[in-house]
This record gives sequence, C-alpha cells and structure tokens, in this order.
Amino acid sequence: MLFTNISYLNSDFEIVQGFVGVTDGRIEYLGQEAPPPGQAASFSTSYSGKGRLLIPGLYNTHSHVPMTLLRGYAEGLPLQSWLYDSVFPFEAKITSEHAYPATCLAIAEMLRFGTVAFTDMYFFMDARARAVAESGIKANLCDGFMAFDDDVRYAGSEAAAANERYAQSYHNSYDGRLRIDLNIHSEYISNPHVVREVAEHAVALGLGTHTHISETRLEHEQCKQRRGGMTPVAYFDSLGFFAAPCTAAHCVFTEPGDWEILRERGVTVAANPASNMKLASGFAPVPEMLDAGLNVALGTDGVASNNSHDILKELYLLALIYKGASGDATVVGPAQALRAATLAGARSQGRLDCGTIALGNRADLVVLDVDVPWMRPVNDLRNNLVFSAKGSDVVLTMVDGKVLYRDGEYLTLDVEKAAFEAQQATDTIRAAL
Repeated sequence: MLFTNISYLNSDFEIVQGFVGVTDGRIEYLGQEAPPPGQAASFSTSYSGKGRLLIPGLYNTHSHVPMTLLRGYAEGLPLQSWLYDSVFPFEAKITSEHAYPATCLAIAEMLRFGTVAFTDMYFFMDARARAVAESGIKANLCDGFMAFDDDVRYAGSEAAAANERYAQSYHNSYDGRLRIDLNIHSEYISNPHVVREVAEHAVALGLGTHTHISETRLEHEQCKQRRGGMTPVAYFDSLGFFAAPCTAAHCVFTEPGDWEILRERGVTVAANPASNMKLASGFAPVPEMLDAGLNVALGTDGVASNNSHDILKELYLLALIYKGASGDATVVGPAQALRAATLAGARSQGRLDCGTIALGNRADLVVLDVDVPWMRPVNDLRNNLVFSAKGSDVVLTMVDGKVLYRDGEYLTLDVEKAAFEAQQATDTIRAAL
C-alpha cells in the first residue's frame, strides 16, 4: 500500500507531508516526493491522504483483557475493597471459554481505536493466545502468578512448568507478533522466594517480566513496613527482579530513589492515568520520571477500572492532567505524550523495529480522519492530535502491513459473535455470584 500526499507523524514526533510505502509488512518508502514510477508500481494499492493523518500504531502496555467482562461492574469502590470484595469473586468464576470472546472483544476495541499491540497480565494463556493469533494484533502475554502465602514457591511449581510450555509454544510466534513475559502480580501478593525465582526463570528463558508496583499509598507504605523500609522498587531490586526487562505498571507512589533504580535497570513504567483516577489511587509522578530519564509508556489497565481500551484517551489525560496538577503548563509536552503512546510501548515490549514511521520498520500504522469539525482549523496538527482527536477518528489500523480494521469493518474478527458470547459469559457469572 502506498499512502499518497498524507500528513504523517515522523520519528521525531513532528508532522510532515509526504508518501509512505508498505511492502511485505515493512515501511519500504518514505519521502516528501512520490516514489519513482517503477517503485510506485510495486505497491499493491494506493491510499489517498486527503483529510487524513498517518501515525505509528499505538501501544497499550498494561491491560487485563478478559476483565472486559467486568465493564461497568463494581463501580465507586476503593482499590482494596474493589479488588478483594468484588473483582476476585467475579474472576474466580471466569473460565477459558469465557476468556476467549472477552479477549476478542477487547482486541476489537483496541483495533478500532488504533492500538496495534498490548501487554496483558491475566490467566487463560491459550485462550488469549488464540485470539491474538486470529486477530492479527501484537501482544506480550503473561500468565498471572499470585502467592498469598510466604511458603509458596515458584520454582518447581505448575506455574513454572506452564511458563516453560508457553515460552516454547508461543514466544516470538506468528512472525514475532506474540511474545511471552513472566509475571508477579505485586509485592503484596508474592514473597521473596517467588520474586527471586520468577526473575531467575525469566533470565533463563530470555523473557521479560510484568508486575504492579506502588499503585496505592497503602501498598507502598505497607511494603516499607514489611521490608525494613524498602519501597516495592527497592525490594524487587534487592531480589534481582529487574535483571530481566520489566514493565512496571502504575508506579504512582514511587520515590526519587526508585526512579534511579528503574532508570539504571531499564524498567518501563506503564502509566495508567484513567484507572488511577477512577480508583482514586492518585497521579503517578510522570513529569519527574520523564525528567529522570525513564521510559514511560501508557496503559489502560482492565476495563473494570477504566471502562475502555482507548489509548488516545490516555494520551490526552497524560498530556493534560499534569499541567493542572503541577501548575506548570510546559510539563509533558505533545512529543513526550506521543512517544509514550507509541515508541515507549514498543521498547517496553522489546520490539526494536516498531513504534515509529521509519524506513525498514514494521508497518504498524494507523490512519485518522482529520477532516472533522473538532480537528479544524489547524494551527498545529500535532496539538490537535494530542488534545482534540478521539479514538473514533481512527479509520484504518494496520499491523505488519496487514489491514485489520478499516472504515467500520473488522477484517479478522467476528465482533458481533464476540460481543454476544461475552455478554452471555457476564450474565452467567453474575447469576452465580
């Protein structure tokens, strides 16, 4: 496909006008002028850029996609009560048969809003992997591991054996679209043996890790009480958890010493603005973390604590709330917010040939309709993209050069079936509670 005379977001996160050509899943042409006739003829189709904006695909670096079944459930509760009194009982009744349509529905939502890859922490690996394979999206999946008892060990457990199988069966499968991570839920649902053993297993298997860190003040302060004054970041670091590439979700109550550790270990922070506000957890110190040189990406968290998988909404919040909270209108500029939604996410997933519109990169591309009233007039289209665009402005989502969503049509998913089966699953579970 050759995108002609189109405005696009380049690798410097500036908007330019030109031509972008895609062949065999990669960006093979990039220029202000049209490609020579011979090269132009090699592209299968042409896509007019009139009234359109081309951006790199968006990344959702923290989600729990089967929790789409809980959309609108257990509202208005603080995190601990929400989690233990409402969410855990519901989740205990989810099965693999429920998780598959829920995952398909979540993927459809993400593709509709321009997300080309997601990082997911949950259970039912085979069901989620099947949905990723069929849909064409990219994902880093981990199978949730929680230890409520200090005597629980990871080494030699069924979970460790399952992770071996997942790594062998799925890691870098489907032309690299599906990657496997290892998981610890959090400091408070683990123990030192588990933290150390999961880290060692990740290093041995060449996998990354995914965890929650300092999501609430209670979690952060109780960890310091339990662990001799160590914050969750310092505690994990003391046990070697960051030896493998890690994506740390939330990090709301992290401290300056934590940021130094996270930077030195190359940990990605997955900020979740909407979820943290909805659960009244607070505001992650994103401006300070960016200043400290951290790789800050974006996540939606589960739909139960957000209600949508729209990363453009998260981008808007990231670029907006810290100005109001700090009293400094210069913090988290448009380029920083756009990097968080794209390149930072690709880096967190270990995808070094993704995340920007650049020659040779994977063709993970999203087209937005900018010929709409809320995107006009244009003084600076990049500012309009950050502060005015909506997820529903997306008209095309492409992954590895394959169009997965275009103009209201899902080309790889039966969305009506997924929505029907997900509703049936939710109704069945609620009736059993």
